[in-house]
This record gives sequence, C-alpha cells and structure tokens, in this order.
Amino acid sequence: MTVSVFRTSDAWWAGTSDMVAKVDTRAVTTAQLLADRTAIEKALASTEIVPVSTLPLLAPVTAPCRVVAQMTNFASHVEDVGGDLRKVPLTFFRKASGSIAGPTDDIVKPGHVRLLDYEVEIGLVIGRDVPVGEKITPDNLADFVCGLVVTNDVSARDVQLTKTQFYESKSYPTFTPVGPALVLLDADELRRFGELRLRLRVNGELRQNSTVGADMIYRPAEALAALSRFQRLDAGDLVLTGTPVGTALSAPPKLVQKIVGLMPDDLKWKLFFGGQAKNTRYLHDGDVVEAGVATEDGKIDLGTQHNVVRYA
Repeated sequence: MTVSVFRTSDAWWAGTSDMVAKVDTRAVTTAQLLADRTAIEKALASTEIVPVSTLPLLAPVTAPCRVVAQMTNFASHVEDVGGDLRKVPLTFFRKASGSIAGPTDDIVKPGHVRLLDYEVEIGLVIGRDVPVGEKITPDNLADFVCGLVVTNDVSARDVQLTKTQFYESKSYPTFTPVGPALVLLDADELRRFGELRLRLRVNGELRQNSTVGADMIYRPAEALAALSRFQRLDAGDLVLTGTPVGTALSAPPKLVQKIVGLMPDDLKWKLFFGGQAKNTRYLHDGDVVEAGVATEDGKIDLGTQHNVVRYA
C-alpha cells in the first residue's frame, strides 16, 4: 500500500491521502526525511491521526535541490507543437529549485510576462544518491525512485520562445507547484507507472487528460539511465517527466510555419504575439488551476493541486 507524506511549516506527516500522523523526526529537508524511514514507519502505526484537509500544506519536496525536466516526452504534445515522432530525442533541461511552490500557493506571473502557460507532469523523487555512471534499469528503478509527486511546469512562453531557452522561462518563483503529497511506492506499485492518468483543469474546464501508457515516449528507467550518464542526482532531487497535449501553446499549421520561417525575426514575433494575444487558453489573473495524477482504480493517487493565478 502506498504511503502519502505531507509537509507543513513545522512538521512532516505520513499516512493515507486523507488521514495522517505527525512524523517524529528532526528532518528539515526531503532528503533527511527519506533517510529516517523508521520515523515514517512509527507514524504509520500511530493512532493520533488528523485529516489532511486541516493541514496548511507546503511542497513535499524541499529546496534547494536539483530540478530536472524532460522535454516533449508525450506523443500527443510532440504532435501538437509540430514535432516529428520519428525524431524525438531524449533531452532534458533544468529549472531553478527556487521555483518550487506548494500545492495551494498562488502562481504569480511576473509583470513582463505576457503568455503564461501550464503543464501537468509527474515528478520522480530520487530516494538515494545516483552517481554518474550508475546503471539504472526497469528492474532496479525502485532502488533509486522512492516516490512520485504531482507537478506543474508553469511556463512563460514569450520568454521561452524569443530567447530560445528554457531555464529563465520556467524558473520564476512559484513556477513549479509540487504536491500535495509525496507518495512513496514499492517496486510493484512503481511498475504501475504506465496506468497513471494526468489531468489538468482551468476554472473547471478539462484541458489536459492522458495516461502514461498511451502517450509517454521515454519512461523513467530509460530517462534516468540517460541522465545518469552525465548528471549526478541526490536523494530529494526532482525529475519531471513531460506533459501531454492540451497546453495553451500549440503549433500553427505546417504551411503557416513555412511562410513564417521566411520572415525576419521582428516581423515573425510581431505576428506571433499578435495571434497569441487572441488565445484565451493562456492563464489569466484569478484563474484556478487544478492538476492531479492517479490510476483509474485510485490505488495510486498523488492528489490534486489547487493553485490560483495572480498577476504581479
């Protein structure tokens, strides 16, 4: 059975998705908590439980840590942004861990950002150090991935596209809501990764809705094996695994792309921003974003975030 771990400003909590007990630990970081499994086990046996709904939750992944993300890792998303499924590389980018926010925190749009977008993703939480050169396979994946979290890879598309880089556009404070729970899984439960369904709603409207099994291109074992060839990971680090179709940003038809590609940059971006300004799917002040991940039978449920967009 999965174990749901939550964090508040003064404590860690462990139990089910609904009821939890306080963990008797001195751990301040996620890495320290993961090293104190005995304390988590004692909390699971405690009878002094409280409803999760009464707790003011913070992100269960603490900063500073590494936040690494996979690019265009869902087939539906690749097609939507005009990519070729036959040529999708396994690639990564970094986000600042200062972008991590709680599951009910506001998503704050900086004043200069014009196009604010969303991406529901599954986050892998690293459970033990992964040195460069470590061999990771589907058989030993659970030795390195201790659990999963809901994440939202919030993106400033105008910054991302005009500067042709990801780090700034995805690293502003509050641009990575995480949680509500860090759901600890055993090896058998982790093998059900393909059954997870990702959903994101804006003001109640379903925008993203897809399963890993039907849509994800590179699964966690393959991704971490590639990452470990050049990047060290430590316990408590976070790896985002991509998002399905349904984001506000979508590629124009192929003919339009070819015509625009012949234009000078200043005219190209003028036309692009003029068109995107009419796209109502980008996030607006006061919008409510709900992102959740679970299997259909509910036996693995990472919970649902509820974040309100605020314009700075």
